[in-house]
This record gives sequence, C-alpha cells and structure tokens, in this order.
Amino acid sequence: MNFRQVHLDFHTSEAIDGIGNAFSKRQFQDMLKTGHVDSITVFSKCHHGWAYHPSDVNEMHPHLSFDLLGAQIEAAHEIGVKTPVYLSAGLDEKIARRHPNWLIRTKQEATDWTDDFLTPGYHQFCMNTPYVDVLADQVREVVERYDADGIFLDIVGVRECYCQYCIASIRERGFDPRNQEAMMQMWEETYFNYATKMNEAVHAVKPGLPVFHNSSHVARGRRDLVHLNTHLELESLPTGGWGYDHFPLSARYAQTLGVDYLGMTGKFHTSWGEFGGYKHPNALRYEAALSLANGARCSIGDQLHPSGFMDPATYALIGEAYREVEAKEEWCKGATAVADIALLSVEAASAEVGGSPINDQNKHADTGAVRILLEGHYLFDVIDTQADLSGYKVVILPDDILMTEQIKSKLAAFLALGGKVLATGRSGLSPDGTKFELNLGVQWLGIAATKPSYFKPSFELPSLQNASYVVYAEGQEVALTQDGESLGSRENAYFNRDIFTFCSHQHTPSDQQGAGPGMAEGPDGIYVAWNMFEDYAVKGSLPVKEIIVYALDRLLASKRLRTNLPAQGVTTLQAQTASNRWIHHLLYASPVRRGQNVEVIEDLLPLLDTEVAVAVSEPVREVYLAPQKSPLPFTQENGVVRYTIPKWSCHQMVVMQF
Repeated sequence: MNFRQVHLDFHTSEAIDGIGNAFSKRQFQDMLKTGHVDSITVFSKCHHGWAYHPSDVNEMHPHLSFDLLGAQIEAAHEIGVKTPVYLSAGLDEKIARRHPNWLIRTKQEATDWTDDFLTPGYHQFCMNTPYVDVLADQVREVVERYDADGIFLDIVGVRECYCQYCIASIRERGFDPRNQEAMMQMWEETYFNYATKMNEAVHAVKPGLPVFHNSSHVARGRRDLVHLNTHLELESLPTGGWGYDHFPLSARYAQTLGVDYLGMTGKFHTSWGEFGGYKHPNALRYEAALSLANGARCSIGDQLHPSGFMDPATYALIGEAYREVEAKEEWCKGATAVADIALLSVEAASAEVGGSPINDQNKHADTGAVRILLEGHYLFDVIDTQADLSGYKVVILPDDILMTEQIKSKLAAFLALGGKVLATGRSGLSPDGTKFELNLGVQWLGIAATKPSYFKPSFELPSLQNASYVVYAEGQEVALTQDGESLGSRENAYFNRDIFTFCSHQHTPSDQQGAGPGMAEGPDGIYVAWNMFEDYAVKGSLPVKEIIVYALDRLLASKRLRTNLPAQGVTTLQAQTASNRWIHHLLYASPVRRGQNVEVIEDLLPLLDTEVAVAVSEPVREVYLAPQKSPLPFTQENGVVRYTIPKWSCHQMVVMQF
C-alpha cells in the first residue's frame, strides 16, 4: 500500500454537459506530480449511477464521449502512480428511479438517505434484492477490462431494512418481520452475502487484488467484518464533523489488527461534495502527519470538476503535505505501535455476545478515554476482547464493560502476570450488574442517589486546590472492602433537580457528607465510581482528566514515555523492528471552531525545548531527527534515554537507533 493516495470523487449529474471535455493526459500527470501523489482512486461508477467508460452492464454518462477511466489509468500508470477503481455500491440514483422496490425501506416504507423522490439526494439499495447481482456484474467488468490496482466499494455495511424482499425472505425462514433478532441475523447474512459476491467477482479474475468495502466506520470488535477487506481505509475528515479526536481512536484500534490501513481525510474546508472549498495547508500537513504517527498511510479526498480538469490549487495544497510525507516514509514503513496501556473499547465489548448495548450513555466512553490518553501523552492501543493482553501494563475498562466470561478469563491471566486494571462506572461488574468480578477494593451497592454527585479526592490535583468536584455522569454507590484503600470520597447533592426541589441555575450543591468511596485501589487495580470518560467527552472538565491521570500514573510506576509536550500535543512511539529502531512522533496544533461544526487548523506555532524521557531495554547507539537526519544530543542512564528537541513545529520524528 502506497503512502500518498488521493481519493478522486466524481459524482456527476446527467444534467451537466461536456463531461471530461477538458481532460488532458499531460495536465492530469502534472497535477499528480505537483501533489506528490503515488496512488489515485478513479471512478468507474458514481452515486448518480453513471459509468465513466464504455460498458455492457451499465450506461456511460450521457455527456461523456470517451473512456475517461481508461485514460486516467493509462496516464497514471505511465508515471508510476497506482489506480484503485471506485464503484458506488450502496447508491445508484439512475437505477433507484427505475427499481425503487430494490431500495432499503424503513418500517414506515420511507427510503434511506433521502426519504422521498421529491427531495434532492440519493437513495440506498438493499443488497437482498436483484441489485446485488447487477453490482457484481459491474465490478467484474471493471476488473476484466481495466488494469485496476484495487477496488473501492462505497456506502455499504450491515443495514436495517424492511423492503418487501426482506419481508418475504424472513417469512420464508419461518419468522415474523417484527422479530428484531431474526431480522438482525438476516441483515448480517445479507451483508456477508454481498461482500462475498463482490470479493469473488474480483478475485476470480485477479486473485489478491485489493478490495475495500467502505461503511465510513470500522466497527471495533467486528473482526469478521474487517477481514472481508484486504486492507482498511479509515474515513475521518476532521472538518466534516468527525473532529480531530476521531482518527486516533480508529487508528489505535486498526493498528492492533495486523492489516494495512490508511487514514482518509479531505482537501475540503468542510466535507465531501464541496467545490471551491480549501483546507488551510497547515491543516493538511498536520492531518497527514497524524496518519504517519499512528502507523497509517495517507489518503486525501478531492472531487474532480465535471470537465475533467484537475484543479491546480488543490494539487498545490496536497503537495504541501505529501512533499513532507514522501520525505518521511523511510521511517514509517513496517512500523508497529509501542504501548503501555490497552483501552478495551465499549463499542468492541458491545459487539460480543453478552456485551452491553451501545446507548446514549455509554457511546461517549471510548471518545472520552482516547481524549484523556492523548492529552496525558500515554502510549496506548484501543483493543477488542480478542486482543492479546500480555504486552500491556494497564488495561482500562471505560464506564460500561461488564465481565463476560471471555473478558473475565483474559483479565485473570493478565492480572496473574502483574498487570493492573483501571475501571470506571459500571465496569468490572458481573453481566447482571450486581457485584464486582474484580478485586478493586470495593463492593457494589447501587446507583448513586443523585446525579450529578461530587468527588473529594484524598490527593491534590496538579492544577487545583483540593475541593469537592462535580461529576455530571452517573455515579455508583460502593463500600470499601478489607482489601481496599480509599483514594477519595463521593458526596451526594442535597437532592436531584425536580419541580419542587431545585437550587440555582444548574444543579444542587454537595451536601458535604461522605457517601462512601468515590475512588479506591485494590489488588487488581483502581476503581472510580462514575462514568468518567463519558463525562470528559461531554463536559471536558479538567478535574475529571486530572483524576484519571493520577490513577494511571499510580498504576504505571514505570511509564515508558514522559514529555513536557502541551496537552494539545500528540505523541506516539512506533517500532521499526527490521531496522532495529524506535520512532518517536510528536505533533502539535490547536484546532479552533469556526462556523457551527467545523474545526480548523490555521497557525502552527513552534514549540521550544520539548523534553522527552523514554524507557528502553537495550543500548541506544544514536538519536537523530527525521527526516532531517540531524544528530540530537542524548543521555542514557538507568534504562532511560533523555533528549530535548530545541525547536520544531507541526510534526517531528525522533529516531532512537539501537
């Protein structure tokens, strides 16, 4: 998989004339060179349903007069650029209007994506209809006729559908369509049948050709879905609503799966389908570097003008980022993450039989946990229940991880080797939620009487004097056991906010009476009695972060990496085993919110004298900056390498050569 990819959207209405009339082989190549692009995903079929090449199983765009796909592949290959080919799988507006009975339907018979045909927009197909065979023929034709370097199929996944094909199918199986469990099983089988058909259509012609089925989200805990793909493309456009926390969460999970993956952002100011919108070059530089720091290759989304003319401003912008990526690739190939902490994803646990279902309360747990780990500069992976825990020092159970037999047995082996657990909220409880299955020094009594409630720690927070700190998320009432040590107490409010019992503008103050431990340590680790990670994701309270950081530092007596990088900085450690070296990545940028839901990076301020200490187990021969190859003074004493980076901005790699 190449490092510098462009995903060239080309969703083009039949109401536009002159499709591809301005395409020039030379100009196309010049733009790829300007952008330092080494792979570009080009279009066979778009969301409107048109082919951009002659076809026996589809219809070429009515205003296209030549084989645009073939011309793009030829032009790219001539200069050594790969060409994966895109087909819109879930959307095909041309066929949607001809066969509306093939579309996904809600229980109320509304269509998906766009509710009706009098509103502009696309409509999504059910793969339990004859459409799946039409699509397979389209895929097969592309692989047979073109020298594609991969196939990208878009807008697919396990989908809820009550179309008449699904209703008939479930009744043929002897089930009622009102049986949710039976329907869910059929929807799963529908997706696996679709993916199998498409993979067979590709690999029967070209065995091993890369195939990716894009649902815009790689579900944590669903390795069966992951392995329907040959690789992963993690769609995460920060300015398109994903935000800058989203990609690290996806990538820290993907790197544990043993498959190649890339991070997909966009050149757009907002998101897909935006013409004339441009991200600041510094933002794209940072986003590409964030991919590298998390072990990923890079992909940047663009949208080709209907004329086929490649936008020079776009490729100058992309070139700003990819020029730097090209210089850094040597230190990013074959890298694996070095991590102290494993964050067991709530989403992943919910995917397992017996796991807690994702709901409005616990859906924030993974996000809040990753945000704290990034800001605390911890080395971590995001894992599912199938992960090997032996390489980690601490496992975090965020907010709502109940102890299924699989989780319980894995943690028992981990704890027997000296590992520790940090659990919050309901995590660590039995599947029925009535008792702790881990020895965290507490006994579960029930849900806290008031929400919010308060935590008064027995330790000082770095930024604040000791006080009773509000925690907005649900708390648990626990009692200390003989094995437990209290690290602070929980306090209830005087009462919950209600019609006849409310106080001031938001919530009632603490009654300042101890209501049992709010945080405790036992033989297996530390327990905090609130959904702390949900709270941080939603409220972003500084005390909540510092409480978690205190707990982690207490459990991680031998923290592998320490730095004075500001909270907004990101740091990772990647091992290049084949080259016998570690690569320390440091990134820094300060996104600001502009508009209603757009995070923008504009200024990249330099950082001075960034201090780093890394625990290593073998002698280090040299430390240098990459890609500059400038030596960096260092010391190594008592198994710790120390160095200071005098001045840097955006992204800096430090190489520790053993």
